Amino acid sequence: MARYTNASCRLCRREAQKLFLKGERCYSPKCALEKRNYPPGQHGLGRKKVSDYGLQLREKQKAKRFYGLLETQFRNTFDKAAKKKGLTGENLLVMLETRMDNVVFRMGFASSRKEARQLVMHGHFLVNGRKLDIPSAEVKPGSVVKVKARSQSSPKFKEIKEMSISVPAWITVDVEKLEGNVIALPRREDIDTPIAEHLIVELYSK
Repeated sequence: MARYTNASCRLCRREAQKLFLKGERCYSPKCALEKRNYPPGQHGLGRKKVSDYGLQLREKQKAKRFYGLLETQFRNTFDKAAKKKGLTGENLLVMLETRMDNVVFRMGFASSRKEARQLVMHGHFLVNGRKLDIPSAEVKPGSVVKVKARSQSSPKFKEIKEMSISVPAWITVDVEKLEGNVIALPRREDIDTPIAEHLIVELYSK
């Protein structure tokens, strides 16, 4: 599958916002946005005025990069959200939040969504007792996500047991068992990702 392979920090600089694509580095002074808080490229410092379309496009790009989706994946997710009852923008965010890779990240089992995607693809997690290695899979309320017994002895997960993890209201985590529960679908106020979803809806409605 095609993936973005250039420097992740360029994406944060392009969106002028931390996308937390590199885990702990994003919280340190080494973060590229702390050093060069302007878009990358030859004309990065010269970009000033942005049209309405430009604002909508940037918001879509930002959301896509936050959750690590390709263009077609993101558009397909939007189309599914548009067919559901309720507000399309909120439906979109809920669908993005309940992806398997994002749930693993939200539970604190990975330092970034990129790392979470890799861990899921390598088969380190069980959902309701069954292995799930598809990052885009929807995790429904009532599901139990657990690190496989064979994986719990790895240094990565041993380290997590010693950490204090903060999780959103729609998730609970037992760090000792390396197990998390999705207790409900996230509400809009539970989603702290800084995205103005109405701009994405406006963009795709043209």
